[in-house]
Amino acid sequence: MGYAKGMLTILLPLLALAAQPAATQPDSTPPAPVIATAPSNPAVPDTRPYVALVTDLGTITVRLEDKRAPVTAANFLRYVDTKRMDGFKFYRATRSWGPASKLIQAGNRGNAARNFPPIKHEPTTATGLTNCDGAVSMARLNPGDAATDFFLLLSDIKGFDADAEGGDGAGFAVFGEIVGGRDVAEKIYAAPLSPTAGEGAMKGQILDPMVTIRTARRVPAPADAPQGCIVKAASAATPGTPAQ
Repeated sequence: MGYAKGMLTILLPLLALAAQPAATQPDSTPPAPVIATAPSNPAVPDTRPYVALVTDLGTITVRLEDKRAPVTAANFLRYVDTKRMDGFKFYRATRSWGPASKLIQAGNRGNAARNFPPIKHEPTTATGLTNCDGAVSMARLNPGDAATDFFLLLSDIKGFDADAEGGDGAGFAVFGEIVGGRDVAEKIYAAPLSPTAGEGAMKGQILDPMVTIRTARRVPAPADAPQGCIVKAASAATPGTPAQ
């Protein structure tokens, strides 16, 4: 009896504790650890230049890669900033090449005295850029003789890259891309062509009438500007940083 009474004396307080409502029982769960979260990095501002080309058929906006292709981008901007690009013409559309090699070409088709000296060639192997659909690249005959003429590519033309198989090892210098007014560029591509104008490979590719660039001016970066395709994945970096 003494043993049973002693056990009862021990168990009664435990049973009473178990009978308490859950809310009154002590919480033995350790508090959740407080994890400090680092503030998100602010967006890196896009300092690349944007230019609006106002043409007879509408406005095309391009973004220039002035850090990756500084010489070529600066050449384009000096024509813009001095207003010498006003009056340049889109004069060529390569419809005879087929849909795999679509481009339109613009440049000074008037007074050659408006031309600045030719510029140093910046191959895509040095800039990390590529001649993809939407690219803006310089036209030239030989590396180092580019002045005013430029292409707007409306399809991938990777054969224009410096490292293209079967190419000349120099290619055409990419320095920007279309970010607005793609429909206008397509209208220029589809505009009437002269059946007789042009020589050699350009015969049958000359627009008639040519499409005039009325004004070319710097503009703020559009809020909806696409990321684009001209920066090769291997050299992709923060916008405005040079390719490695």
